[in-house]
Amino acid sequence: MINSYANLDDAGVAVAAAGAGADVVRNMYGQRLTRIDKGAGDFATAADVEAEQRILAVIRAARPDDAVLGEEGGQRGVADAVRQWLVDPLCGTLNYAVGNMLVAVNVALRNGAAAVADPFSGEVFFTDGETAWVRHDGVDAQLTPTPATQLVDVNLDPPFPSAPGFRAVDLLAHPGFVERFRPRVVSTTLALAWVAAGKRAAYVTDGGDLAESVHFAAGIALCRAAGCVVTGIDGAPMGRAGRGLVVAGDAETHGLLMSMIGSRSQKR
Repeated sequence: MINSYANLDDAGVAVAAAGAGADVVRNMYGQRLTRIDKGAGDFATAADVEAEQRILAVIRAARPDDAVLGEEGGQRGVADAVRQWLVDPLCGTLNYAVGNMLVAVNVALRNGAAAVADPFSGEVFFTDGETAWVRHDGVDAQLTPTPATQLVDVNLDPPFPSAPGFRAVDLLAHPGFVERFRPRVVSTTLALAWVAAGKRAAYVTDGGDLAESVHFAAGIALCRAAGCVVTGIDGAPMGRAGRGLVVAGDAETHGLLMSMIGSRSQKR
């Protein structure tokens, strides 16, 4: 049997793996799916599990010696391996379970290539770690972030580790925010790919170290490669000591959001 993935570069592997997961997510959409309780209101579905298995099959075929950290299956291989793939097979499970198509499939090589697939638009956003593109109907176009839409996605999902100093919901009540931007809430990191593509002006979420999260790593890699401004909610570079995430299509938008976040925090 010919291994069709063996000669792919890392970006190609990320695209193929994310695409394989997206096929599962799309094909299982609308079915009555078994739910797997994770506690605290979180759950996975049979589609999450099957999509992760398909993604793993691609990575194993292409890079059999690499480690993988999956949202559903956990760690496979050495945890501190030099090469480790971070996999979120269905980001937006709650959306998906209630028939909402706003979901993403995230695959990222730590500190390297990454891909975010939209199962329903057919778009795959990807990067080799240097430049970012979107592939649709077999055609690749380089991603160009821009604040022109003035749409800002704000993640309102728990947990809220930075509260009460920072709460994303407070940003929506800032008078400067509603004067300049229009809020959106998609509850999936597909929103990060949209910032890289210029479909959103910015994205804001609370959290801890998100740079190495299976949920956020692929989107962050895309945004960095596309030239977005990427920091924590405190304005510091992403890293182990980081908090949350503010991604903007340009420096002016990022600066405005940081000033609003800072002003809300200082009032507490």
